[in-house]
Amino acid sequence: MNPEQQIQELTDKLNHYNYRYYQDSVSEISDFEFDQLLKELKALEDVYPEFRQADSPTQRVGGTITKSFNTVYHRYPMLSLDNTYNEQELRNFDDRVRRGLDGEEFEYICELKFDGISLSFTYENGVLVRGVTRGDGTRGDEITTNIKTIRTLPLRVKSDKLPPVFEIRGEGFMPLSSFQKLNEEMETLGENQYANPRNAASGSFKLQDSGETARRQLDCYIYSFLTDTEFFKSHEESLLALKSWGFNVSPGWKKVSNIDDVIAYIHEWEEKRSTLPLATDGIVIKVNSFEQQRELGFTAKSPRWAISFKYKAENKPAILRMVTYQVGRTGAITPVANLCDLTERALPYKDVKGVHLSGTRVKRATLHNANELLRLGLELGDTVFVEKSGEIIPKITGVDVTQRELFPTEPITFPTKCPECGSELQRNEGEVAFFCPNDSHCPPQLKGRIEHFIHRKAMNIESLGEGKIETLFDLGLVNTPADLYDLNEGNLLGIEKSILNEETGKVKKISFREKTVENILKGIELSKTVPFKNVLFALGIRFVGATVAEKLANYFKSIEALRSASYDQLVAVPEIGGRIAMSIESYFSVPENQQLVARLQAAGLQMESDEKPVEKESDVLDGKTFVISGVFENYDRDELKDKIEVNGGRILSGVSGKLNYLLAGANMGPSKLEKARKLGVTILSEEEFLAMIDNK
Repeated sequence: MNPEQQIQELTDKLNHYNYRYYQDSVSEISDFEFDQLLKELKALEDVYPEFRQADSPTQRVGGTITKSFNTVYHRYPMLSLDNTYNEQELRNFDDRVRRGLDGEEFEYICELKFDGISLSFTYENGVLVRGVTRGDGTRGDEITTNIKTIRTLPLRVKSDKLPPVFEIRGEGFMPLSSFQKLNEEMETLGENQYANPRNAASGSFKLQDSGETARRQLDCYIYSFLTDTEFFKSHEESLLALKSWGFNVSPGWKKVSNIDDVIAYIHEWEEKRSTLPLATDGIVIKVNSFEQQRELGFTAKSPRWAISFKYKAENKPAILRMVTYQVGRTGAITPVANLCDLTERALPYKDVKGVHLSGTRVKRATLHNANELLRLGLELGDTVFVEKSGEIIPKITGVDVTQRELFPTEPITFPTKCPECGSELQRNEGEVAFFCPNDSHCPPQLKGRIEHFIHRKAMNIESLGEGKIETLFDLGLVNTPADLYDLNEGNLLGIEKSILNEETGKVKKISFREKTVENILKGIELSKTVPFKNVLFALGIRFVGATVAEKLANYFKSIEALRSASYDQLVAVPEIGGRIAMSIESYFSVPENQQLVARLQAAGLQMESDEKPVEKESDVLDGKTFVISGVFENYDRDELKDKIEVNGGRILSGVSGKLNYLLAGANMGPSKLEKARKLGVTILSEEEFLAMIDNK
């Protein structure tokens, strides 16, 4: 078999397995076997790129870097829908439709409204050629390389009944499991978490690295078919065809004959939608017949034949039974509200099921810090109001103080000692969080630091995870990151442990079998090659995030130079203030940390930077501060950051009164732009910035 035939056969085979898995929920081969076939195909395509197929599954894993996204006009405008929150307005809509159709009979299609971002996909001769964001409805950004990472989206439609060119619309989203995993990673890295899955999806679809987009496991539900000629007679007919062609059509849609059935559908899904693997915020109602849709037409902004009903965020009363305190990796203490339903007030807390909210039982909600406790004015036994932020994260929004006359309450006293190790808590001036300073013996901090150490942006030991680390820690095999490098097949093989999730009540079994152990040891050995900046970040020094670690590694070049640096030498590094300098000095003064670094060094980790020093171009930006936001034509953000720094400027993390310039690209966040204008910050385009540099 020649290479072209091999590539074609592997492509067809892998696409078949993908289809069976994502459309029929059937795994015909194991993940390992699939990955091996994918690697074989990728290797052939690298040698014979001329034989790569348009629907090659290798495009699903990403890897393309897009420095700027082209703005393109939509073939058909992407209009928005009118919204309503009450049933009477739905009946008014129904009356308008009936009048517009002169009383003739009509049907509705009801579909779930998913909380993601609207996307448009163009197919030519059955092959996906373009993916575009909604943008302003007239034009959007072409993000085809990122769109191709959606595994449920066919790259080629195989049917003999296709128009030569057609467009489909869908809602791109991030599944809840991916959202939670991503936010956990962001928290571990000390970065701002996404507020909700919609924001996470929006940001992920616009990443410049399609490999990172693929890693975030985005998905899309298809809801519309468009072409220049009449191809289907009804929306129902198009949905059934799209499903048969392999598109991921939401199974929740339903055809109904009147507005009462529409309202019944809305009530049916008000609770059921919480069981879905993604966020939803309402229902879309459309007239089924395409001919009747054309007859009804459009207003300037929206179709007259469709409307969106949006659910209100559910807010319920609950009883604050107790407040517990969690200890994070850095020692920060987070208060957590433990809740029960009003009917469970007299039950022992171990027996309560919690308040029923948006389809799930909620027993816990974060209170963030001591200041938030004071702001809310909470007392134990209070009747509080709880809702799910973005339908996902439970939060307390207020307290009914009138109930204190009926039910006694107790003041909440924030602890003075660590709930895990008993150490006296501390709070630095200017900070909101209390923290446990016992970073060398406090169990949650020790486990948290090991979990941080193996993270993808630190030592990148993918074969380990939170469950395995907890198992190794509980068995006493790993107490510090350095202990990882003492592990061997003899002390790993055969380990088994069941871990109970107290929140869900589910038990997860961790087993160290031969292949698992082999992967763990291979990952640990490979981590010895990651650069010094990653090692420095992996140490988990307080306030030393990935960006600060990179600056320190580039400046001091070695762990020896860094740990012997004085306070004055540390604050001399751009962007390193007194708080970070004091934290670094404190870290290296602790004997346990000195021993840890020595053991890691002896294990063979990279403790010196081999990166070339940055050559300064000029001082034209000396003392000037910048924030970069948006997408740019000639540079990506990292390149602009480097350009600013080699000309003497500094990068800030956010818009504040200390900021001199906001370097604004296309599609930047409107809130950031508005804040900059209010503060009188100078807003620069890419051209204006380059002119500033060129005039040095």
